[in-house]
Amino acid sequence: MFRIPFFRPQLVLAGTLLFATSSCSIFHRKKPAPVVEAVRTPDSPTPPVAARDLADVMSTELQLTPDQTSRVRTILNNTLVQANTAKEKLPPKSPQLTAELRRINFASQKELQQLLGPAKFKQLQASQSKIAAEMQQRQK
Repeated sequence: MFRIPFFRPQLVLAGTLLFATSSCSIFHRKKPAPVVEAVRTPDSPTPPVAARDLADVMSTELQLTPDQTSRVRTILNNTLVQANTAKEKLPPKSPQLTAELRRINFASQKELQQLLGPAKFKQLQASQSKIAAEMQQRQK
């Protein structure tokens, strides 16, 4: 039987493990970043996509024209910016914040009423719970 000098199975195994755990990409795959779910509180800023999603839901529910949808989206974006600014400037759950958010909401509703007209605005008010449910489904 032929013997290789200095051949030891333990050294071969150790060398193989050393090679396998070195810089070989097969053994060093990047692990995906962990999924972190953001928890929104009533005081946290509303994400910008919320205005777009709400405009899309309203467009479908009220059968708006593309021009009306675009204008609704603009109104909702402005409302969102104003509300987030108020949330940044005023203390959470303060009477000042509540009053400012009511003022912003009232102005937004008035703009929507002028844009949609009385019939569509009444339809919007009647289907608010359905629209709210749709928005909750989109946020999940």
